[in-house]
Parts: sequence; C-alpha cells; structure tokens
Amino acid sequence: MSAVGHGNRTLWIAFGANLGIAAAKFGAAAITGSSAMLTEGVHSVVDSSNQLLLLWGRKAAKRPADQYHPFGYGREIYFWSFIVAVLVFALGAGVSIYEGIIHISDPEPAVSPIIAYGVLAIAFLLEGGSTLEAFKDFKQHKGQLGWIQAVQQSKDPPGFIVLLENGGAMVGIIAAAIGLGISQYTGDPRYDGAASVVIGLILAIIAFFLAYESKALLIGEAADPQMVAEMHRMVEAKTGVTAVGEILTVHSSPDQITAMLSVDFDDNISARDVERLVCEIEREFESRFPMVHALYIRPYSSVDRGPPC
Repeated sequence: MSAVGHGNRTLWIAFGANLGIAAAKFGAAAITGSSAMLTEGVHSVVDSSNQLLLLWGRKAAKRPADQYHPFGYGREIYFWSFIVAVLVFALGAGVSIYEGIIHISDPEPAVSPIIAYGVLAIAFLLEGGSTLEAFKDFKQHKGQLGWIQAVQQSKDPPGFIVLLENGGAMVGIIAAAIGLGISQYTGDPRYDGAASVVIGLILAIIAFFLAYESKALLIGEAADPQMVAEMHRMVEAKTGVTAVGEILTVHSSPDQITAMLSVDFDDNISARDVERLVCEIEREFESRFPMVHALYIRPYSSVDRGPPC
C-alpha cells in the first residue's frame, strides 16, 4: 500500500458533487416548500465542508518544521481527518436519525414524487461519479492488498475517507428511494422517516470506522512492515555492523517518517569508521527511503542483550 500518491483531485470532485446535490435539494425546497428538503440541502452543504477541511489539512501538513514543531506539521492531516469523522457522526448520522425520528412521530406530507425522485436521481449521478473517481484513485494505490486491509494500512486518510463517505452516501440514496417508494405505495410517510434512520445508522458505522483509523494515525502508526524489514536488511548487510536491534518508526504524515535504529557496530573498528558508517547509512536511507525525514542511530551491544547505551 502506497503511503502517498493520493491527490486533491478526488477531494475537489467530491466537493463539487456535494454542492451540486445541495443546489438540487435547495431548488426542490423552493418549489415545494418542504422543510425536510431544505434541511437536506443544508446537510449537503455541511458534507461539502468536509472536503474543504481535508484540503486544508493537506495544505497545513506541508508547512516546514520550525523551533516549536521540529518534526513539522504533518499530523495536521490526521487531526482534520479525525474532525471530519466526528462531523460525519454528529452532523451526518445524528441529523439523519433526528430527522427520521421527527418524521416518524410527526409525519410531513410527501413531496411531489417527480421532484423527490428527480433530486435522488441527480444525487445518485453526482455521488456515483465522485465515488467512481475515489474508487479508482484508492484502487491505484492499494496494490495487492484487500480493501479493508488497505484502509487499515493506509497512511493518507483523505483517500479512504472520501471513498467510504461517498459509498455510504450511495447506499443512503438507495435507502431513501426505497423508503420513499414504500411510503407512496402504502400512503404512510413514516416509512420515509424510517429510511432516514437507516441512513443515519449507516453513516454512524462509517463515522466510527473513520474515527478509529484516524485516531490511530493521530497517535502515531509505524511504517509499513515490509519497509522496516528492508531497513533492517540494508543496515545489517553493512561491513562493520554485527547486528541490528530494534527499529522504531512513526509516521508524522503520509510522506514523512521518523526512524530510530539500534545498531551493534564491530568492536574492532575505530570511532572514525563508525562515524563514516553512520554517514553512509544516512545517505543510503535518503536514497532508498525518501519518506524518512529524520533518522537516529544508537549503538548497542548485541552480546549483552541490553538496551541501547
């Protein structure tokens, strides 16, 4: 799974799709006077703000390191991804469930079927295009990993947030169409409210998963195990290195890794040779692992099996 590579194009497409859906809902609300459709329009505007937060997070994460943040601002993207997950839960799932309960307890007269299905059709087409773009982007970078495993190992949350959020929206549109159809068939508008509750529950599950993955990255996740194993082999193969102990890595952003290595150097080489060897390892890391922005090497004795000195 590539840690980097997801561009902003998918985010801008999702942003445009949500604004288009919001415009369709506001138009329907203006024609019918439906308060539910007006609320849905506001809901779509809020959804579009999620993409803006992710775009801002990516921009803020690229700020250079300074004296107050010596490792840079890379984790900005993880913070804003977590905020988006919270918003999906609070304003997506929460509002949908609330609206559903209100419409079940106090049913509102159904909106014109032509207008209602027209809005759903527009939403389906726009969300479908956005979801397809997110699907292709994520598939390109997941490699041979399965979808769930790729999401769990991804270090770039906007890539999977847009995919899962849009996928949930697609399922929600289908659920809304089914609820609307049953309401019209039975003449009972409460089924429409029940569909809204179902949509809210779907969004709640997605939001919980997004928050869980974003929290893990915000706390600090290690680099890909294959990359760590390659680091180990590369350093251990050096003449003058007798063993490589613990390798600690942490992602500061999708394309920034801090690595700390415990290395047992040959006792028969001089301090100058150790310095030369450390410089050689650093240069090779810079070439082979460009995402490693900070590398720290500490000596230890593999004979004593003790901690680094």
